[in-house]
Amino acid sequence: MQSQRAVGLVGRRHRVAHRRRHRRPASGGAQVTVHEAVRLRSALADQLAQAGSLRGPGWRDAVESVARERFLGSAIAGATEYGDRWKVIHRDEVTEDEWLELAYRNETWVTQIDGNSVEGARGTITGMPTSSSTMPGLVVLMLEAAQISDSDKVLEVGTGTGYSTALMCHRLADKGVTSIEYDPAVADRARDALTAVGYMPTLVTGDGLAGYDKNAEYGRLIATCSVRYVPMPWMWQVRDGGTITAPLIGWMRGAAFAHLTLGDDGTASGRFLEDDIYFMTARPHGPPPVASPYLASGEVGESRVDPRVLDSPAGLFVAQLAAPSAMRLGGGDEVILWDVATGSQAVTGPDPAGGWTVRQRGPLRLWDAVEDAILVWQSAGSPHQSAYGLTVTGDRQYVWLGEPDGPSWDLPV
Repeated sequence: MQSQRAVGLVGRRHRVAHRRRHRRPASGGAQVTVHEAVRLRSALADQLAQAGSLRGPGWRDAVESVARERFLGSAIAGATEYGDRWKVIHRDEVTEDEWLELAYRNETWVTQIDGNSVEGARGTITGMPTSSSTMPGLVVLMLEAAQISDSDKVLEVGTGTGYSTALMCHRLADKGVTSIEYDPAVADRARDALTAVGYMPTLVTGDGLAGYDKNAEYGRLIATCSVRYVPMPWMWQVRDGGTITAPLIGWMRGAAFAHLTLGDDGTASGRFLEDDIYFMTARPHGPPPVASPYLASGEVGESRVDPRVLDSPAGLFVAQLAAPSAMRLGGGDEVILWDVATGSQAVTGPDPAGGWTVRQRGPLRLWDAVEDAILVWQSAGSPHQSAYGLTVTGDRQYVWLGEPDGPSWDLPV
């Protein structure tokens, strides 16, 4: 599984301003800081409610009560205008009020880059986020979507900093929450933070894709990493009538938000939700580390669809259903699809006559399959991913359009 809380993929990027070192208040600061934190938590709850992320009183009380700043450590990193560069902000570089203001922004704050805590870095650093405190709006949206009730027993896949775990502990009590984290260092920091604020759920260091059988059965399973398909241990550990809520993603980066209900026949099914919640991919489900393909010659034909349709989230998701082992390079008129398993290729380009051409090579006719899926989607009105659903059985997982007996595509289990 992804070894840490993944960065929300739909959050906005913000430039983080450099801040000079400030002297902390000499006296009376602690009481003022407590009051300011309470005010900021209430303001955050108002903001999330107005945005539609916070939809009921159950999670509002948790947001207003759990101190997010206790889960940020001594340093955080914010996004810059450059995709792989991050501005590190240390707690000792800002005042207490400024640190609280950062903590209660509806933003994702990165806490680990390429497996290393940002606490050991200064200034601007480069790399890929490997742990973060996900923006509260996404966290709450996930919890709301899971339809958790006060009596539920929940398995959380991906403890991360522990903030979302704390929200659940506040509402469900410690005994109702089991959380599993792959990265030992991340797990230790989360355990320390949770203990410091008085929460003691079951915390497990291990592979989240395997779940945690010891505390099964669960009424709700939520994943804060994205998966290519539903791991079968999740199915075995959730009770009949329980739910699995997890982002589904593939190697083209097409995604949808799954909310499945377990049946008494051992299957699970449900429509994708309208909420666009995506997290980083679980490590075993990510694409293999391969070099860029050599674009060889192939059979040239006319494309039946505009390749630019893959630039939309729904179009990309549909294309991915048809070519689940393919990676996508390029964009716009010039799309490159490359099947990692077979080496098959499809390369599109503009035609001088106003259409598009496609060059295909290899045992799989990648673009033919994509065209077929796109045309079915377009004939249905080019709907959002929520027009599709997912069914999981013991030997097959498939995405369907409209109804379970409608057009369908198998996931790469």
